[in-house]
Amino acid sequence: MDILISRSSRRTFLGALALGASGLAARGAFADELERTPHLTEGPFYPRKLPLDTDNDLIKISNQITPAVGEITHLGGRILDAKGDPIKNALVEIWQVDANGVYLEQKNRGETSGDSHFQGYGRFLTSSSGEYYFRTIKPVLYPGRQAPHIHYGITLKGREMWTTQCFIKGYKGNARDGVFRELRGKRAQELVSLDFNLVKDSKIGELAAKFDIVMGATPEA
Repeated sequence: MDILISRSSRRTFLGALALGASGLAARGAFADELERTPHLTEGPFYPRKLPLDTDNDLIKISNQITPAVGEITHLGGRILDAKGDPIKNALVEIWQVDANGVYLEQKNRGETSGDSHFQGYGRFLTSSSGEYYFRTIKPVLYPGRQAPHIHYGITLKGREMWTTQCFIKGYKGNARDGVFRELRGKRAQELVSLDFNLVKDSKIGELAAKFDIVMGATPEA
C-alpha cells in the first residue's frame, strides 16, 4: 500500500492542527471511556473497483501534473480505542465526491463524468501513534443529500469494515440531511462535525480539519 505524505504537506497539516482541532472526545457514561464516534451508513457509492492509485493524496493521481479542482484540505486525526489509546495498523479509507458532486463509483459505472484529476478514494494504515492523514478537497454537495460529507471506513484486525461520515460544522443544510438527522442528540452530531479552518500563511487558501475517531475495544492480537 502506498503511503504518500510529503514533508511539506505533513508540516502544513501539523501546523494547522491547533486551528482545526476539536480535541479528544469527551468522557462517556463510564469514567474510563471516551465517547465513541457514531456509526453511519456506508452508502451506495463505496468504490467496488478501486483506482490504480489508492494513496492518501486525493488531489493528484499517480504522476499527473494537473491537480484536482476544489479547496485543498489537510484532513487527519487519530484512531483510538474507548480508553483513548491509539490503535495501530487500522486501515482508514475515505471516499467522497469531486468538486462536481460525482463519486468515483458513479464514474466506474459509466453513469456520469466528473473531475478526471480527483482520485475520489484513498487509504492509510495507522502507525503506533494511531495517526492518519489525507490531502483531499473540502466536501461539496452531492445530489440526493443536503449536507457535504466524507465517508470513512475503518478496518481493524479480525473485524469487518466499520463506517461513519464527517460533516462541515455549522453547515445550514446539515439539519435537513437524512443521514445527519439520524444521529440521536446534539452531542452525537457534534462528534462528526468538523471545523475546516484556513491554514496560516497558505498562499493558495489551504484548509485543515481534524477528526479523531473513537472505536470500541480492539480485538485480541
